[in-house]
Amino acid sequence: MPKYQQHRFSVAPMMDWTDRHCRSLHRVLSSRALLYSEMVTSGAVVHGDREKLLSYDSSQHPVALQLGGSDPAELAQAARIGEDYGYDEINLNVGCPSDRVQSGRFGACLMREPDLVAECMAAIKDAVKVPATVKCRIGVDDQDPEESLFGLVDRCAAAGIDSFVVHARKAWLQGLSPKENRDIPPLDYELVYRLKRERPNLTIVVNGGVPSIDATLEHLARGVDGVMLGRAAYHEAGLLGEVDRRVFGLDVADIDSFEAVERYRPYLARELAAGTHLAAMSRHMLGLFHGLPGARAWRRILTVEGVKSGAGLDVVDRALEAVRVALAAREERAAPVA
Repeated sequence: MPKYQQHRFSVAPMMDWTDRHCRSLHRVLSSRALLYSEMVTSGAVVHGDREKLLSYDSSQHPVALQLGGSDPAELAQAARIGEDYGYDEINLNVGCPSDRVQSGRFGACLMREPDLVAECMAAIKDAVKVPATVKCRIGVDDQDPEESLFGLVDRCAAAGIDSFVVHARKAWLQGLSPKENRDIPPLDYELVYRLKRERPNLTIVVNGGVPSIDATLEHLARGVDGVMLGRAAYHEAGLLGEVDRRVFGLDVADIDSFEAVERYRPYLARELAAGTHLAAMSRHMLGLFHGLPGARAWRRILTVEGVKSGAGLDVVDRALEAVRVALAAREERAAPVA
């Protein structure tokens, strides 16, 4: 698949959320969306338990590995390892604002060191054959976003990097928590649109505050190459069932939440047989029936019963039945009186 088509729609890397189980669920909803791993530090990849950190089900492709770090040589080594594990892209995080990330000199604080970011990206690009990309903010703290964003992009482009995911908010490294940094700094989509207009040869993906597929299409209409959804894709995972048809233009039926559960079921069964706890997988399914009758019962059954020792597919079946009963009750209430 051409790289620009992969980037047309992607699901953001989110710490503690987009693990391998989550990505397998998202893949049954969309065959085309580009999925990202959680951010993994280059040091952990080089020195840690690689199988635990990097393994994933082969059905997840296309899937990108997001790295955190600021040592070019170590990032290059981690990128090679990621490529050996079959990842389709290596992405460097230059956007996470957490204190832990700052203390390790990676994430959003690197917006202040564009030359170092470019050096890191050059090292990654030279180390692998798969695409090397950057995910960044428009700036941090008192930086002028036009200078910080364009400066970072131009330095990386000079190093041979041509794909950028831009979270269209500043990050405030002092005074705001990571959660507040996702909501309080104002969004500046227009700056990202202008980046694409003035750097038409680059692949520019917009991220931040995108709530729906309708909003995705509006951003694409403004000329960017792609849109990355984060929390909306996680908390309302069912919306991903529309992506192949509405975003990629495939002549396919949407995947509704019931079908998604059936498609995910073989993965659940394999992982349960391998000793994975149901709750490790079912926690990613809680938003599947968002907005539908029975959604609360669905969440309650999976949350309460899914954590019990020995919980299996029967828990999922009971939760599904609760949704079906609630839907049937709504239809009965809506039926005209004879």
